[in-house]
Amino acid sequence: MDFYPGGIEMTEQVIFWLIVIAVCAIVEIFTMGLTSVWFAGGALVAAIVALFCPYFWVQALAFIIVGFVLFFFTRPIAMKYFNKGRIQTNAESLIGQRAIVVSEIDNLKGIGEVTVSGLDWSARCVEDGLVIPEKAVVVIRRIEGVKLIVELDDSLKEFMKLEQSDELLNPERIEEQDD
Repeated sequence: MDFYPGGIEMTEQVIFWLIVIAVCAIVEIFTMGLTSVWFAGGALVAAIVALFCPYFWVQALAFIIVGFVLFFFTRPIAMKYFNKGRIQTNAESLIGQRAIVVSEIDNLKGIGEVTVSGLDWSARCVEDGLVIPEKAVVVIRRIEGVKLIVELDDSLKEFMKLEQSDELLNPERIEEQDD
């Protein structure tokens, strides 16, 4: 038996860190959140440090530093690979889908509605100055609260720009601006 200065047995601290590893692993099994597994790695490093260093604060510091480094730098990479086959549910599955405008979308007026998969949603345009007319086809880019943020389908963008520029050159509109 090896004792540290002060009479603490080295194996007690190593066993403590092995228990921390087990607890982190069990928590990870039940939560599947890829959170506590990184701290199990930190506990492993702390157990190795405990073999050579009697000071618990050094072991705890190694645990905290390694746990957070693993969490912040490797978790995003792991999440990308583990969530590849994840099926999107509910609203997030709408992103990238096409929708039909059922009520003109105008961000300045705060109006707009689209229908997608048989459901009506409030909608706003990605571009603030663009007014999207009724019956236009849009692509859902993101969701903010209960509103879909959409943009014109790429095949319609040029047509809409031409139509808006023709509207600006409309003689009746020019007369209105002169008044």
